[in-house]
Amino acid sequence: MSTPDERQGHASMQALLLERYSRAGQPDWLVRLRILGKRLVWVTVVRSAYVLKRTLDILIAGPLFLVLLPIFGLLALAIRLESPGAALFEQTRVGRWGQIFTMYKFRSMYMDAEARKAELLADNEMSGGVTFKMQRDPRITRIGRFIRKASIDELPQLWNVIKGDMSLVGPRPPVPAEVDEYSLSDRRRLEVTPGITCIWQVSGRSDIPFPQQVELDVLYIESQSLLTDLKLLWQTVPAVLFGRGAY
Repeated sequence: MSTPDERQGHASMQALLLERYSRAGQPDWLVRLRILGKRLVWVTVVRSAYVLKRTLDILIAGPLFLVLLPIFGLLALAIRLESPGAALFEQTRVGRWGQIFTMYKFRSMYMDAEARKAELLADNEMSGGVTFKMQRDPRITRIGRFIRKASIDELPQLWNVIKGDMSLVGPRPPVPAEVDEYSLSDRRRLEVTPGITCIWQVSGRSDIPFPQQVELDVLYIESQSLLTDLKLLWQTVPAVLFGRGAY
């Protein structure tokens, strides 16, 4: 139940809207109808953009996932031959509006990597201290170094895209521990569905300090469109081939 102050604030907002959209001689019911029409147009535009983005995700991720399945099998075998254990690494990530989901990657580290992370925190090379990155991380296997450099380890996330947890384009999903350290402005990254690639992934990746990553993610959020997504997908290809900022 709303409080008296909340009801008063709502009434004040309605009065301001009526004043903003009213015209001389027009009755209140006509002004309210114009406001409702503008609201419906805005909701339609936003939902249509989501449908287009989701359609693009399915049309690209679905066929690509099926085509890559045989290669996934060979990679899984290679990973297990070098380092016993599961070929897929499942990790809890934070999605849109704080929704928790399981993200999939090919395992590029030894099985005890998470347990060894605490002793390596002092060697974190990522500016900002929120995310953890090391160019010569001793936990990474030989094949893991290759698949990380080529971003092959991220390909199982096509399944996350198909499920709707992620999109092809969007800010990278953080782990809960990183979100705990977010400032209020950092949390803007959680306003959209996370993705496999975005602006900072094609602009330097791990070479970009965390505060600038947030700025680039917010830039995407404020300017996202179908054309922007197609452009970023195209730019991702050379970024992956040349391995800029990947380690």
